Amino acid sequence: MAKRIDTATVWAAYRSGHQALRDWLAALPAQHWAAPSVLPGWTVADLAAHIALVADSVTATAAAPRGVAAHGLGEYLRTYAAAAGGLSDLTRAISADAGHDKNRILAAVDERFAAAQATVDERGLDDLVLTTRRIPARQGDYLLTRTIEIAVHADDLARSVPADAADPPAVPRDTTRLAVRALLEVLAERAPGRSVEVRVAPFAAVQCIEGPRHTRGTPPNTVDLTPSLWLRLAGGRTTWADEVAAGAVLASGQRADLSAHLPLF
Repeated sequence: MAKRIDTATVWAAYRSGHQALRDWLAALPAQHWAAPSVLPGWTVADLAAHIALVADSVTATAAAPRGVAAHGLGEYLRTYAAAAGGLSDLTRAISADAGHDKNRILAAVDERFAAAQATVDERGLDDLVLTTRRIPARQGDYLLTRTIEIAVHADDLARSVPADAADPPAVPRDTTRLAVRALLEVLAERAPGRSVEVRVAPFAAVQCIEGPRHTRGTPPNTVDLTPSLWLRLAGGRTTWADEVAAGAVLASGQRADLSAHLPLF
């Protein structure tokens, strides 16, 4: 990331988002757990088990030896594609070990998060460089990946359950805000420039993509998105072309096309 962020703030956003999602899962009637989710090949139970894996990954981190260089958030997100198959296997193993049972999966979620909390309590919240299961990263950036996961999977779960079965998860505003802003900053880092302004109200806006730079007034190239749609596009849950065709993306100007830069992970 271009800017460093307070690690305690990120941890609090992940922790509160995790708890909100866990509580929502606990209240979700058991009959919905066996239903297919919006992620191909995963049930709702598998998605719930993945929340345990998100926490388990924190436990797998450790302070890096002196001299190890950290990779940025954008670089860490690039590792997701190669790791997708392994993550799916680990997720399904948690679900299968629990017999796809709601209460046993929730117990796994609680156990893995308690271990993550103990890891962070012991290490503290200084923004030190960590070794992870993939590449070294600063603790603040790494915990941002956990926050992003919670925000994205909360939306996945909300879309996996009929609207009349449960209200969407009440993810805290700070969790969504940090996830949205972090992903916008990754976009600006990967597509530097000042010709397009991408706005995700009410949380943040960035300028990106090479081309003529506006200096005042309304920029000639703008993109307006809702937070949930931005998370879906960044996470590869939908495509730019589909959302533009559906009128969900408000894109104005010849350069207002993000298709070459999405998804971000």
